Formats: sequence, C-alpha cells, structure tokens
Amino acid sequence: MRCRTPRGTLAVLSVTLLLLKSTWFSATAVIPQVRAEWGLSGEGVAWLTIAVQWGFVAGALLSAAFTVADAIAPTRLIFLSSLGAAGANLLLLATGGLALGVTARFATGFFIAGVYPPALKLISTWYRHRRGAAMGLLVGALSVSSGVPHLVNGLGGLDWRIVIVTTSVLTVAGGVVTLVAIAEGPFPFPAAVFDPRQVRAVLRDRGTRLAVIGYLCHMWELYAMWAWFLVFFTAAMHRRGLDDPVLAAYVTFAVFAVGGLANWSCGALGDRIGRERTAIAMLAVSGTCAATIGLLLDAPLWLLVVVGLVWGYSVVGDSTQFSTLVTELADQSYVGTALTVQMALGFLLTGATIWLVPAIEQAAGWHWALAVLAVGPLVGIVAMHRLLRSRSP
Repeated sequence: MRCRTPRGTLAVLSVTLLLLKSTWFSATAVIPQVRAEWGLSGEGVAWLTIAVQWGFVAGALLSAAFTVADAIAPTRLIFLSSLGAAGANLLLLATGGLALGVTARFATGFFIAGVYPPALKLISTWYRHRRGAAMGLLVGALSVSSGVPHLVNGLGGLDWRIVIVTTSVLTVAGGVVTLVAIAEGPFPFPAAVFDPRQVRAVLRDRGTRLAVIGYLCHMWELYAMWAWFLVFFTAAMHRRGLDDPVLAAYVTFAVFAVGGLANWSCGALGDRIGRERTAIAMLAVSGTCAATIGLLLDAPLWLLVVVGLVWGYSVVGDSTQFSTLVTELADQSYVGTALTVQMALGFLLTGATIWLVPAIEQAAGWHWALAVLAVGPLVGIVAMHRLLRSRSP
C-alpha cells in the first residue's frame, strides 16, 4: 500500500534512505581490517574512499547528460539503482586487493548517483511549504545512513564481511520499499524532455550558480571529515595508550548521527530565518572546528569527543540549505538534473580533499591535517552573503 500523505511519505522515504545509502561508507568503516588483510598503504586506503566519490560523479554526470533524473520515475530509478549498489558492494567479498577493490567501490558510487538526487526531487513533490524541514529530515537520514557501517562494525565484532553483507541487504530492502510504498506527490515538477544543454543552463542562472558554489564549499569539507574522522580519532586514542576500535567506531557513528539531527533542525531553521543565513552560521561553526580540532589531539578525550560532535552537527547543517535553494531557483522542469549537476561537481571535488588530508598528515601530522578543510567554509560564507544580497528586496 502506497503512502498518500506528506508526513507518511517523508517518514517512509527517510527510513528507506537510511537503508539505501549505507553502502557508501561500508568500506571506510572497516578500513583497519581491510588494510591489514590486503596489505594496503595509506595511499591505497585513500583510493578506496575516493573511488566511491568518483563513481558517484561518473553516474551523476551520465544521469545529468541524459536528464535521467527527470525522464525516469524516481521510485523506479531508486529501486534499480539500489540493486546495482548492493551488487557492487558485495563484489568486495570476492576481491583480495586494491585494483578490484577500487573497481567495486567505483561501481557502488556510480549506482548511488541514481538514489540521492531522485529522492530529493521526489520529496519536493510533496512539499511546497516547509520544504526545508522536509528535505532536512531526508538528508538527515542520508547522513545517519552513512554512519550505519560504523555502528554495524561495532556491533558485529569488527568482522568486515558482516559489515559488507549487512549494508548490501539493507540497500536492497530500501529499494524495494521505495518502489512499493512511495509515490510522487500532488505537486509534481513539469515534465522534461531530453536536453543535454540543461547541464550548462543550470550554471548560467546566477542564483543557482551561487547555491552550487556554496554546496561545493560544503563538500570540500564534509566527505574528507567523514572519511578520516575514524582514523583521526583512533590516532588520538593511541596517543593516550588506548586500543579500543569498538569505542572508536561508536564515537564515529555518533558524529554521523548528530549530523542527522542537524539536517532536520537546520532545515526547519532555514524555513524560518532564511536558507542563506542558516548556511552562513553552520559554515562558520564547522570551519572553526576544522581549523582547531587537530590542536586538541592531546587534550582530554572527552573534549575531543565534544568538538567532534559539534563538528559533526555543523558540517552537515548547511547541506539542506543548498539542495533546497536549488529546487527553488533552478528551472522547474529540470530540478532533478540541476540537483544531479550540483552533486556531481561537489563529489568530484571531494576526491581532492580526501587525498589531501592524509598527504598533509604524512608531512605535518594530525595536528594540521584537518585544518585545510576550513578553506571551504570560508569561501562558502562569501558565496552565501552574495546570494543573500541578490535575493534581498
């Protein structure tokens, strides 16, 4: 039976996305075990993470070029993509080295590109008002789902194969529920036709372009923080003579989970005080955390956890603002394509910072490795100030 109300649809879609995107960080959550078993270097570990980002970029660019997110029903696209993502994730069980592992992770990211943008477009068809809060809850589910592998990791006794199988099963379950229980809402976007020119048209509009720039600055920080927080926190524990990977997994999951709360609460805040103002506030807090958390490497562990949680909250509190702005500012016939272009460019950028953080760590240590991420929020604040001025009466 399909959901027929906005709240029911939002609740079900949030739960299904919690399941659908769990494959994204399935390998990242078990890096210590995979690294030991496969004999990976630090650079090899980075490539396992970057491969997912670039796979997403490839899938998103292909989707945008053929306006797939606007030409295929979102529920069907999400279902088919979930099958592909789960299958690609399971390929890790048949690999024993970096080359095939990177291929499997690339394929996982490729198929996830068919889940995220269509889901945001889908929930937008149910909400004209309070869209920010609705999309915030949805993106919050995605944030939490990205941390689910860390929770499974802790509960599963750190057997990395359990993490891979569990997240693949969850992804398929999410796709099936989406197909069976969710429909488009009463405010559908205008029908679109295949038009490759829309990829360039998205960036010609000044408002949409500034929203995309803000999103890029947000992505400069976000995925590198998510990718390396477990490694950073584990290093901090080792400096104190602690060797507790389960505790590290739970703290990392908490950093992801608090981000889920941030997406919903900041989405609602954006509806009230403005999306640009909310984004500016979150960028300021997260940038400060990025610049200073490395300096707390030898501080009391509880303080490091607190700052990590504040960072986990603020680093995603601005995400909903950018996605909602794009649904409001872009050509309404090509909202799915606009979201896909935005995400493709953002995830392309994440490869740079995911590689950059461990490179700086090797040269200068964890005290300074994460500080480079503060550059993104600083530039993002400038972009949001300009967008705010251009939209002010």
